[in-house]
This record gives sequence, C-alpha cells and structure tokens, in this order.
Amino acid sequence: MAKRQLKVIDLFCGAGGMTLGFRKAGFKPIFAVEQEEDFAATYAANFGDHVVSRPIEEVVNEPRTKKLRADVVVGGPPCQGFSNLGPNRRDDPRRVLWQYFMDVVESSKCKVFLMENVPNLLTSDEGEAVQMAARDLGFSVSGKILLASKFGVPQNRRRAFILGSKLGELELPEGNGKKMTVRQAFRGIPRKPTVTNFVQNGAVATSGLHIARNPTELSKKRYALIPPGGNRFDLQRIAPELTPDCWIRKTKGGTDLYGRLVWNGPARCTIRTEFYKPEKGRYLHPEEDRPITHWEAARLQSFPDDFLWCGSKIRIAIQIGNAVPPTLAEALANHIAEHIATKMKPRRRPKVVTS
Repeated sequence: MAKRQLKVIDLFCGAGGMTLGFRKAGFKPIFAVEQEEDFAATYAANFGDHVVSRPIEEVVNEPRTKKLRADVVVGGPPCQGFSNLGPNRRDDPRRVLWQYFMDVVESSKCKVFLMENVPNLLTSDEGEAVQMAARDLGFSVSGKILLASKFGVPQNRRRAFILGSKLGELELPEGNGKKMTVRQAFRGIPRKPTVTNFVQNGAVATSGLHIARNPTELSKKRYALIPPGGNRFDLQRIAPELTPDCWIRKTKGGTDLYGRLVWNGPARCTIRTEFYKPEKGRYLHPEEDRPITHWEAARLQSFPDDFLWCGSKIRIAIQIGNAVPPTLAEALANHIAEHIATKMKPRRRPKVVTS
C-alpha cells in the first residue's frame, strides 16, 4: 500500500521558502496565502496556482478555506510588529495576525503547526498568547530560537519558532550537524556581477540575479579599506577622513555596518531586505570591493539557482530577505514528518492463538 503524502498549508508564505523546504522533505503543498501580489506570483511560479493573494482576514472565513484539511500548517505572520529594527509599536495591527493563523490551524484539523518569526516573538505578549491558544486547542507546544547555520544554512540567522503537535510532545531540534561556509555557498558564482541593467520581464531564475550596483567613488574607496571580517570601525581607524561624522559620533552599536564577509565560515549576519546596501549590515563580498548581489544573497539563504522570482529588483530583495531559508525548513519538515510517522504508526493486532 502506497504511503500517503503529508499535506501542508503555508500562511503568510512570501516567496515560499518554507514551502520549498517542506516539499523537498516530501510534503504536498495544497494551499497558501500571501497578500503581496508579486510575492504570491513568485510562489505560484514555483509551486502552482493554489496560492491566494488577498488579506488573510478575508480568506480564513471563506467556506473553501474552512473545508481544507492538512497534516501541517506553517507560516510566519509579519514580523514588523515584533522586530527590533522597527518602531515595535504595541498597537501595530500586524501583531494580531497570528490569530488568523491559529484559525486555520483549528479549521484544518492539522496534527502539527510551525510558526516562524523574529526572536522577539518568544518574549512578547503575543508569543505567549499563541502558545496559550494552541494549548487550548489540544496542542503540546515548544518555542525556541534556532540558529540557521546549525542546519546547513551558510548564515548566522536567528529566528524564533513555535512548534505544536496534537500527537504528543515534540521539541524543536538544536541542529543537524551540517555546516556550510560562504565559500561553499558562492561556488560557481562569477566574481564580477553579470547583470548591469536589470529589466523586470516575468519570472527570473536566481542565477539571473547577479545584479551590479553603481556605487559612488567615495563608496568604492570605503569598500576597499575594509579588511576580511572588518567593519565600519576599521574604516574609522584607517581613514577617519572617509568616515561619516555620524559614525564617528556613534561609538557603540552598529558593528556590522560596512562589514565584510569571510570565506571560511557562515555569514556572520542576517540577510535582510536591503542586503545590497553595505551601510545596512555585513554585506560586503569577502574579496571584491562591492556589496553582495541578489544571487549571492539567495545562496546565503539556501535558495537553489533555478528558483524563480517575480517583481522588481527591490521587491525581489525583500522576498529574499524575508524568507525562511529552505534548507532550515527542510530540516524541520523532516523532523515533523518523522514525528508524525512515529506517532501515527498503526498498532499491530495481537495474534489470536487457537488451540
């Protein structure tokens, strides 16, 4: 008898990093919701037309949504309401979107759910409310901050996950022992960007996003002075005359600004939505005097070269930076699949002994 394929629903799916990981682990994606049209177009180009591009608060109450049944529900409600990088307003309406996520968890009768967000989720009132709501629905719940580099992602990305199971205790794993360096991640990518005039024309593969920037001469001089593993403080030490006054006045924080990657380790940064701007983080190439390209950022997020992207180069950068690394998602999907297989294993009937 053929093994039944586990089904997954992805909410706030973005480009589909979580779905990609689950599909690689053998799951069948059956439904997704993503309000941003170009993000949903990226998802559809890679996974099919089962994605809905409308606000989730409209979608969850529709009859067809309530009829959906899945083994697992995954997703990452928008993180701006929790992020340290934003205003972190307690009245931000995005902070309550988790409630719609839990509505689908309940209506789909799933066995397991997985929620991803920035680390602040776990210490927020909303994070506690998610876990309380899940327990009220009969889920055993665990929450933990995971480091993506411990799962084979070439990036020190820290994210919070809340995992719930109706089948029994299910803890989040610490890692799978796999490691990848920036050198390994960039293997095969030309040192010099190959795209000088990016034109939005339908879906573009990751390998078609080696997009060059046109920095000022001052920026080029600054780039050239940053050593491997260095940052803005090295620029300030070596060439204070090239250092912005605001950096000189700010003696603490921002250590990753104008930071340069190193080859022999994972990226010591989080790939965010403006990775093409060195002033936003540790986004300088390990040797070339330039910021990393979209292709390189996607590799650091563990996206394959044939993954398709829709939108402008700025909008694609947002999708790359916001995504759950597929390699991390695949590791968690395998962990969940093993849990379901173990807990759902049919019990053998005792043999009937006849005389």
